Amino acid sequence: MKKTITLEAIDPVEIYGAGNKILDEFCTYFPGLKVTARGNMIMLDGEEDQISRFSEKLGELIGRRHQKMNLTKFDVEDLFDGESSADSFMQNGDAVIVHGTDGKPIRARNKTQQDLVKAYFNSDLIFAAGPAGTGKTYIAIALAVRALKNREIKRIILTRPAVEAGERLGFLPGDMKDKLDPYLQPLYDALGDMIPARKLQEFITDGTIQIAPLAYMRGRTLDRACVILDEAQNTNLVQLKMFLTRMGPNAKFIVTGDASQVDLPRKSDSGFVRGINLLKDIKGVSVIRFSNEDIVRHPLVGKIVKAFDSAAETDEAE
Repeated sequence: MKKTITLEAIDPVEIYGAGNKILDEFCTYFPGLKVTARGNMIMLDGEEDQISRFSEKLGELIGRRHQKMNLTKFDVEDLFDGESSADSFMQNGDAVIVHGTDGKPIRARNKTQQDLVKAYFNSDLIFAAGPAGTGKTYIAIALAVRALKNREIKRIILTRPAVEAGERLGFLPGDMKDKLDPYLQPLYDALGDMIPARKLQEFITDGTIQIAPLAYMRGRTLDRACVILDEAQNTNLVQLKMFLTRMGPNAKFIVTGDASQVDLPRKSDSGFVRGINLLKDIKGVSVIRFSNEDIVRHPLVGKIVKAFDSAAETDEAE
């Protein structure tokens, strides 16, 4: 959908700001919209609901300008404060979490993903357990990106245990960063779907987004951040405790894992399921369990997972 908004009885510079800084700040809340400003006309191209919301908020911004001498980026931030409660965000069940870099909306695609979104707003620590392909990490990262864009947090921190899955770090080329990057690539991929490449690089450079192996979390206190531990089935109980005790005030922790894909030398060393059982009844902790029916990748993935699970059960029985 396309729409043109014409600013009347007001100098566009008073709304756009010097060098369009105010308008650029305003547009960060609408990543799925293509916005072009020419003189007193603003051309919009995107989804109808986003265009409608843009028009509504722009009207509020103009009203604020009539009440004060000059606008700042903090006026823009004030417009969007208090909009991220669970009730307002999840009232339709399939609300847009964030828009991807291609403009397509990222939503919860099934009830379990919706439960994960709701848990994010209701709990500070969330465990998301289930098989590969259910989108648990992807939705967690989308929630973190949304919180960052809405200024609810200052940082996103993504971490994984650097555990070998059939390969050995020593045989990989390069320095330690080069050796570890393959383990962290899925996290880069998800972020790349939601944040333009140049902006993502800026965030990584200035520390707004940090992607690091789990061992790098030791000794830190993580405040005003959304922190995601992926592949948590490859942590032992001591490592999981170390990670969870990094939680500072105003932080959200999301722990994702698949108990059927433990890559530790002894599967019994995994602390993921044991950690869930220890903490599941504590107020402020939510546990979301995904199943094979929640797989959202290629239709074959669900059948592949089911076949391997059946084979594992047969092996255990023997």
